[in-house]
Amino acid sequence: MSGVFEQREECFEKRFVISEEVRFKALARRNKLVGLWAAKLLGYEGEAAKARADALVEAQVGRGDDGTLAAELRGELARGGVEISAHRVRRKMDQAMEQALEGIEAGR
Repeated sequence: MSGVFEQREECFEKRFVISEEVRFKALARRNKLVGLWAAKLLGYEGEAAKARADALVEAQVGRGDDGTLAAELRGELARGGVEISAHRVRRKMDQAMEQALEGIEAGR
């Protein structure tokens, strides 16, 4: 009987690892999408926009604090002359997370 419990425990552990990997990938993709959106609002295009988005992804690795990210984005946009509400930034983050999860589920 203990073999069955060990198998179940192993199964749960594997599921947890997989869900954490998906969460990490989704956050990185979301941050990249949000970074590209912010870069566009600031007037960046092409490689400059990509570089800003990549910098945002790198800065957020291991942080996972959406409130801090939203505040940083809003501050960066304000410094660039783009007035935007906290609600709109959060909404964009939510939309980007949905898009990131859809991409991962679709295998992209």
